[in-house]
This record gives sequence, C-alpha cells and structure tokens, in this order.
Amino acid sequence: MATNTKASSKTRKITLIGIFAAISTVLMFFELPLPFMPPFLKFDPSGVPILLSSILFGPSAAICVTLVKDLIHVLSTTTGGVGELADFLVMATFSIVVGLIYHKRSDAKGVALATIAGTAVCAVVGALANRFLLIPFFSKIMPLEAIFAACAEVNPAIDGLNAYILFGAIPFNLIKGLLLAVFTFLLYRKLEGFLKSYIRP
Repeated sequence: MATNTKASSKTRKITLIGIFAAISTVLMFFELPLPFMPPFLKFDPSGVPILLSSILFGPSAAICVTLVKDLIHVLSTTTGGVGELADFLVMATFSIVVGLIYHKRSDAKGVALATIAGTAVCAVVGALANRFLLIPFFSKIMPLEAIFAACAEVNPAIDGLNAYILFGAIPFNLIKGLLLAVFTFLLYRKLEGFLKSYIRP
C-alpha cells in the first residue's frame, strides 16, 4: 500500500510539473514592453509557474520546466536561441535561489524572502547574460551604435554598453523579478492549500 501511495504521489508530481511547463510555455508568448526599457527587453509572466514549481518541488523541477519552455520557444526564435539561453540562465538561477530559501522557511514569509532574494540575483545574472550573450549576438546583426541609438529613443541615458547595463539590463531584471515575485506570492497564498494537498502522499 505504501508503495502504491508513493507511486501515486510521484505521478501527481510529474503531472503538475508538466502542467506548469505547458502554462509557462504559453505565457512566454505574452510579451509586454516596459516604459523606458530597451525595445528588445520585454516582460512575460512565464516565470510564475517556474517559481511555483521550485517552491513545491525544488529547483530541479523548476529547471526542467524552464528547459522545456525555452526548448519549445527556440523553434520560433528571433535571436538564434541566444535569447532563450539567456532566459534559461536567468530563470534557472532565480528558481535555484527561491527553492533553496523556501526549503529553509516553508511559509508565505519564506516565499516573499525567497523571491526578493531571487530578484536581486536575477538582476546580476541578467546583466551578465545581456553583456556576454545578447549584446554580442545582436552586434553581429546590427552595429552597436544602432542598438544603443534604438535604446536611447526610449531612454536617452543609454548611450553605450555600460549605460545599457546600468540603465537597461539591471533595472529591467529588477522590475521583472519584482513582478514575478508579486504574482508568485499572490498565487501561492491563493493556491497553497490545494497545491500542497495535491502533492501530499
């Protein structure tokens, strides 16, 4: 009986992770530009199911959800897969931080603390991803001067690479992380009982 119960719990876990991956994949199509941000940096809510999966099942599950989502989206990429790789690095790091902290404090305050800490780390990793992945890729398609000129149209402070990182990439990922943190926290509070009862043996 114990074996059957354990198998049933594992099946429910795999099912829910699959649902999170499907939802995250769909949500990634809903991109929104943010005011004063470079035009190619857009927010999408696909990180919410990723963070929820990290809270419920740990970072490894969240990384799987992120990987599935980005592999599907790479089929229709406009960045040669570089954008999806950057997204994977940022969200995988975010989910690792969230999962590890929530494991130490498994309550609503733990979710708030974990997502805020994850946001800070997300900003650093996002800045590095833009510096070493996205900008080098786009510079092969478009001259850096043209890239920064396009950014300056929405934010005149962005007049070079360092300014792009400081006034574009870092604030974008802070805003993105905070929005994901708020949405994740609200959904967690709303669905906590159901989700925990669903995966409980």
